[in-house]
Amino acid sequence: MSYTSISLEKRGAICHVCLNRPQADNCIDLHMATELAELCHEVNHDKGINVVVLTGAGERSFCAGEDPKMLSEALAGNAAALDELRDFNRRYNAAAMVAGIECPVVAAINGNAFGAGLALALACDLRLCSDKASLGVPDVGRGYFLASGITQFLPRVVGRGKAMELVLSTEAIPADEARRIGLVHRTVPPGQLLDEANRVAEEIASKAPVALRYLKEAVHKGMDMTLEQGLRLECDLYMVLHTTHDRTEGVTAFREKRQPAFRAE
Repeated sequence: MSYTSISLEKRGAICHVCLNRPQADNCIDLHMATELAELCHEVNHDKGINVVVLTGAGERSFCAGEDPKMLSEALAGNAAALDELRDFNRRYNAAAMVAGIECPVVAAINGNAFGAGLALALACDLRLCSDKASLGVPDVGRGYFLASGITQFLPRVVGRGKAMELVLSTEAIPADEARRIGLVHRTVPPGQLLDEANRVAEEIASKAPVALRYLKEAVHKGMDMTLEQGLRLECDLYMVLHTTHDRTEGVTAFREKRQPAFRAE
């Protein structure tokens, strides 16, 4: 499928995805949300993709949230179609779609990430951030409720207390503060961000793809289970992994002191 609101480039086992609306600060509109849904479906059905790198076009914004034009049009009563349940779900579940990608996802936060845009970044597994970026949740200050996943993703990453502070204050924080509280994993100069994200992605992509997906599943699903249930899930996935080609290949390659040839099987 060809995309217009996002761009897609596959380099080996890495899929580079770019939110491509720089003229609108890469804000999420219905069209972008629809394309993200298609992209996530495509990635999950492509065994050749081991890692996704998600970034935004331009230097100013990773994603500044939901497109304000849609909000103003809805208030004016000129966008009845946006009130349909299907369209609502696509717009507000963009982060959930990204979180549903089965392989690891690395966010390269090239600029400001606000509201729904920050939720997109939080849906990723690793977050690298330009040291010039700002991150925050301004939605309440603008008079509308958060329905982008931010109230669920944020406390899972930084804890309930810090999440409430960020949501209620509506003030953006700089990249170094975001790193200090664990909102992002590391900060780098803007000119080095994509190179660093690609280096991290290549390192991850060299691992066994099936094991990577099972590892991600164990961590994410386990967080919503009791400890006993999570441990059982981990054990079940471990046993399933033993039936795969990649597990056998990994052990064989280790014994033969060579690089493994994984097949995602």
